[in-house]
Amino acid sequence: MKRTAIIIVAGGGGRRMGGTLPKQFMVLDQTPILAHTINRFHEALPEAQLIVVLPEAHIDFWQNLRARFEVARHQIVKGGEERFHSVRNGLEAVGMEVELVGVHDAVRPLASKELIHRTVEEAATYGSAIPVVEAVDSYRRIEGEHSVILDRRPLRIVQTPQLFDRALLDRAYEAPYSPLFTDDASVVEALGEVVHLTEGERSNLKITTREDLIIARALLAGEEEALD
Repeated sequence: MKRTAIIIVAGGGGRRMGGTLPKQFMVLDQTPILAHTINRFHEALPEAQLIVVLPEAHIDFWQNLRARFEVARHQIVKGGEERFHSVRNGLEAVGMEVELVGVHDAVRPLASKELIHRTVEEAATYGSAIPVVEAVDSYRRIEGEHSVILDRRPLRIVQTPQLFDRALLDRAYEAPYSPLFTDDASVVEALGEVVHLTEGERSNLKITTREDLIIARALLAGEEEALD
């Protein structure tokens, strides 16, 4: 397996969750969400460099919070104005020996070991690996005062971790910021590169609302039952 670094981006303010505590610090099964995410990657890739990017205002809070829990070793890097700038800051901390770099949302704490391994392996083969799942809901596009139905069959929901050849991702993040960059794949595609899609997991939930937190608790309970 190629030498790998994972940048965990934890810049959310949690406005849609309600309250004042950013969602990455909320407790899920007696452990902060961010700690779950860090530990998942350490368990799957014990030799990987783990880099957590946080807003400067949250760094001291996390340093104090993590001392109360079992959290795998990781570096902390100050975030930027937009997610793009936060990832760029994380890239600057990646070790020279690293060959593959992954970027993951801090509030996706349930990525399985199988998904993590698959994205790493396919990125090593294809230069990138972007997990996606099929869209199952119906979608409509608003056009003025009206709307039109979209054909969901060619649509895919994009997840993280997104893995890339390190040189490719470094080159992509030399570009100036654009509001059209919605994820790391879109930054790489701006170079004219084609990204490789791999099968994601519906359980790889991005916790954004309080309802998501309830679902995440149920998924964790299901994992624990499966291990018993």
